[in-house]
Amino acid sequence: MPYKLDFQTDRRISETIKQLNNDHMVLNMGPQHPSTHGVLRLVIELDGEEIVDVIPDIGYLHRGMEKLAEAKGYHRFIPFTDRLDYLAPMSNNTGLVLTVEKLIGIEAPPRAQYLRVILCELARISSHLLWLGTSALDIGAMSVFLYTFRERETIYDIFEEVCGARFTVSYMRVGGVSVDVPPHFVKMVQTFIDDFGAKIEEYATLLTDNKIWRLRTEGIGVISGERAVEYGMTGPCLRGSGVDVDLRRDNPYLVYDELDFNVPLGENGDTFDRYLVRMEEMRQSRRIIRQALKKLPGGLIKVEDNKVSFPKRSTIENSMEALIHHFLLSSDGVKAPAGEVYMSIEAPKGELGFYAVGDGSPYPKRMRIRSPSFVNLSALPEMSRGHMIADVVAIIGTIDLVLGDCDR
Repeated sequence: MPYKLDFQTDRRISETIKQLNNDHMVLNMGPQHPSTHGVLRLVIELDGEEIVDVIPDIGYLHRGMEKLAEAKGYHRFIPFTDRLDYLAPMSNNTGLVLTVEKLIGIEAPPRAQYLRVILCELARISSHLLWLGTSALDIGAMSVFLYTFRERETIYDIFEEVCGARFTVSYMRVGGVSVDVPPHFVKMVQTFIDDFGAKIEEYATLLTDNKIWRLRTEGIGVISGERAVEYGMTGPCLRGSGVDVDLRRDNPYLVYDELDFNVPLGENGDTFDRYLVRMEEMRQSRRIIRQALKKLPGGLIKVEDNKVSFPKRSTIENSMEALIHHFLLSSDGVKAPAGEVYMSIEAPKGELGFYAVGDGSPYPKRMRIRSPSFVNLSALPEMSRGHMIADVVAIIGTIDLVLGDCDR
């Protein structure tokens, strides 16, 4: 039996079945279904092919991430954040380390902050590319999937050059980043964004005016801005309903307040609008990266504090104090003072927040993760009612779920 995040789900499903109209039927979609983007079970009440209600049943991937954070400590939890929204590990790493830095009261050097921005925006593009490819594939447009993975491979090549890993990067550190980027990093990224502009227009040519794509997305999964706010939706799902909110602009972190970009908005709150918003977000991410590359300063990549950052290897060989600090950081990790903080970032899927309670040790007394996939999924029933069962696939895709992000 999977662990249930909502212990009322089984009771609600049972009551729904008992109260069914004789003309209605219940269909299980998932948990092993190619279009649920992970192990998601949907209990769908149908009147013929029309959806009466949808009950999401999650918990099949629950791994106790918040308890792991409390057991592993601030530093050793960084690799676990790669496995939250595993399509944007750079963003997850950044959200955690910014939270710890806020609790400690430190700020990463400018070079580290610019590197974080560049890599987080590359992660946003990579995440949106996978969303675009899989959503199109779900609806029947296979070519787009192949094209988007071509660009994602280039982004993974950049990540591999930066930290040696392509997927689960664990690159960010409290106080900065783990290592400096190689000398050819700027050229690699510049070449990618120079070429990527034409690639986005290639996707748009394939989909935007495609009659089948528009029939499957326009007027499907509509949710008003008011209802989206009430559900707590964030990210492209919220902006697709016309709500002008973006944490990079409204609550700036890192160096986003030094960069110029637009926040795209939808008008109708349907699946097609959310597609247009994400397409424009990739263009804006390209714009952000170009500015950040031009402004990328030299200097330190992490704070010079032996109680937060690992000493240089050359220092360890000549200093007993540096060796002791290295040992303590390796064995215990970074200590944070008593207090509580909440820090959130604009991840590709929406607001990713970490709430941490420190007690002076290397281990948080409490860690709570606010994941965008979990919150955005709550609106699925309202977005689905009255549509045909075939539309569920398009609506799941437009929410852009990652079940590792739901089941923390």
